[in-house]
Amino acid sequence: MGFSKGHLVFLTVWLLSSKIKGTRGIQLGPISLCSPCPGIRVTEVDWQLLSNGMAHHTQEYPGSELVVRRGQRFTFTLELNRPLESEETLIFTVETGPQASEALHTKAVFQTSELERGDTWMAVKEAQTENTTTFSLASPPNAIIGRYQLSARVSSRRKHSDRKLGEFILLFNPWCPEDDVFLDSEEERQEYVLNDSGIIFRGVEKRIRAQGWNFGQFEEDILKICLSILDRTPSYQDDPATDVSHRHDPIYITRAVSAMVNSNNDRGVVQGQWQGKYGGGTSPLHWRGSVAILHKWFKGRFKPVRYGQCWVFAGVLCTVLRCLGIATRVVSNFNSAHDTDRNLSVDKYVDSFGRTLEDLTEDSMWNFHVWNESWFARQDLGPSYNGWQVLDATPQEESEGVFRCGPASVTAIREGDVHLAHDGPFVFAEVNADYITWLWNEDESRERVYSDTKKIGRCISTKAVGSDSRVDITSLYKYPEGSRKERQVYSNAMKKLFSVEASGRRARVRRGGGRGLWRDDLLEPATKPSITGKFKVLEPPVLGHDLKLALCLTSLTSRAQRVQVNLSGATILYTRRPVAEILHESHTVKLGPEEEKKIPIAISYSQYKEDLTEDKKILLAAMCLVTKGEKLLVEKDITLEDFITVKVLGPAVVGVEVAVEVMVLNPLSERVKDCMLMVEGSGLLQGQLSMDVPSLEPQEKASVQFKITPFKSGPRQLQVDFVSPHFPDIKGFVIVHVATAK
Repeated sequence: MGFSKGHLVFLTVWLLSSKIKGTRGIQLGPISLCSPCPGIRVTEVDWQLLSNGMAHHTQEYPGSELVVRRGQRFTFTLELNRPLESEETLIFTVETGPQASEALHTKAVFQTSELERGDTWMAVKEAQTENTTTFSLASPPNAIIGRYQLSARVSSRRKHSDRKLGEFILLFNPWCPEDDVFLDSEEERQEYVLNDSGIIFRGVEKRIRAQGWNFGQFEEDILKICLSILDRTPSYQDDPATDVSHRHDPIYITRAVSAMVNSNNDRGVVQGQWQGKYGGGTSPLHWRGSVAILHKWFKGRFKPVRYGQCWVFAGVLCTVLRCLGIATRVVSNFNSAHDTDRNLSVDKYVDSFGRTLEDLTEDSMWNFHVWNESWFARQDLGPSYNGWQVLDATPQEESEGVFRCGPASVTAIREGDVHLAHDGPFVFAEVNADYITWLWNEDESRERVYSDTKKIGRCISTKAVGSDSRVDITSLYKYPEGSRKERQVYSNAMKKLFSVEASGRRARVRRGGGRGLWRDDLLEPATKPSITGKFKVLEPPVLGHDLKLALCLTSLTSRAQRVQVNLSGATILYTRRPVAEILHESHTVKLGPEEEKKIPIAISYSQYKEDLTEDKKILLAAMCLVTKGEKLLVEKDITLEDFITVKVLGPAVVGVEVAVEVMVLNPLSERVKDCMLMVEGSGLLQGQLSMDVPSLEPQEKASVQFKITPFKSGPRQLQVDFVSPHFPDIKGFVIVHVATAK
């Protein structure tokens, strides 16, 4: 039987093997044809993993799966048993998610064309030599991200089913100007998308410490785990087809992931714990990166990993979003407010010794809090609010019934536009709330106490682009503290939150225990006392040593004064929650005209050693009661210092062993044993390395050496933890610049 030349066949592909032969791609087995005309058969698919990976900045993802970015062409080659005829046209189909449909934009059908259109899927036949044909496919810059199935058939008057060519993963594209996540700086893209390690800043405002963190977005299985996080959301479980259809939108994706990184409303990744007790899990301070956490969650069949605190949630969220292609960074806010009642103030109740009354105080001010910023356009708000968006996976308050926060435009926060989506009031308060202290008397009356009301939102920090230094980005969040513009923004934000009726009645904010604060109360300042005070550290506060400080009081008047000073001190968590009292004493001080006096304070190691938490923090407070009823509260947060150094002993080259030296110090005045070093580093070590440290005499320094063999080039972060049952972990890290082998 003969057939006319115009009788076309369709392409049939049986994917019998996923073995990649070099860069040649997928080797295909025998094919049965479904047409009586001369058969066309695909013998091999070459996904061009290397060239596509380089062009799409995805070459670091491991494995044999094609990973590309939306809004950009990728190429692949089909090897056929015979050349395509000039009139034969391939029709491609891409599908993602269950019940894929063109109506939901989860499916697209398109044929090869010479016309380029940026708003739809497109295929172009790039070259044909004998039996080999190269095609390029491009997705629109707003395509849904995720795992796709690619099928094809040859056009024919008869209708035939598509045959699968294979799968690929499509990510957001910060290199594409038409993508909502576009970031117009190659240096920033390298830092915020491709850098697989970073620095998280912790400590206190006056003593900021850098902690290394392994994001590890290119480690084995991490991309698969990040995609599975999207498939574990309650929205996907309820209606998977609709949920997938929203995955083109970075607002939707980031909000969903913000909720999934914590476990409060779902079987999310990390379970929070702030009580200082970590039985049945891992202390938040023991984590050195996101990889172990994500692997544990995935291998444990999505059981939440115990335990995390704010920097852990931020580290994991940064990993997931960078992995999906959204530029993301970690941000630390020192003296961070947690405003529970949306009145833009942190109201702290204390007793006559300056000790926080926890049963009365619902708001709090953490020594530091860590969240994320991601860069994308806000199509819902308008171009004025494009750029950095705050996201916070730490479960503090519910947002639309779910523990999540953001995205909140940083620009909106700076301008006081707290009415805009999402969670503006909470983020605004974190960086700009007024800090108000109330003395709670035994008769249940209260008095405003003079204190630093402008201490919220200090030294907002992130890692610098291309270096390990700290960048202060406070000016992105608010105008200079106390300036006319800052006060105007604060006032406007208050007006947007509080409705004052035409009759003049004032909005009231209810508190627990039946108390209430009038808005006018919040704006009335405390009487400024006629003295000033501050704590001064006389010797560096070192872990394992006695603390020596002084309270310096200065009279501001030309008359003599008597001051009653009530001192208290407590070990605390980084949330400033007290753990145990370690100081409680009173002094009476006589101040002459404009005189300064110092009250010495000594706290021995034995006083705090049993109650010191892993945060290594102590809070001192002095309630100063001046004649004529004036009251001044002076506070000091102290983080105890430790010692560790990490040094690479020689040049680091891919595939070449190199020695590392770690210097540690026993900070205690007693002999310690059973210590260990825990080591981790993406591109430097496969997994984690642990080794014993010999017993150390009091104050003894020791050198520990080990060897690593780097397997990835470029700047790599090596993290080392000095772990002991006798004192909190001591953390160090070093950046290793790895050269390629010659």
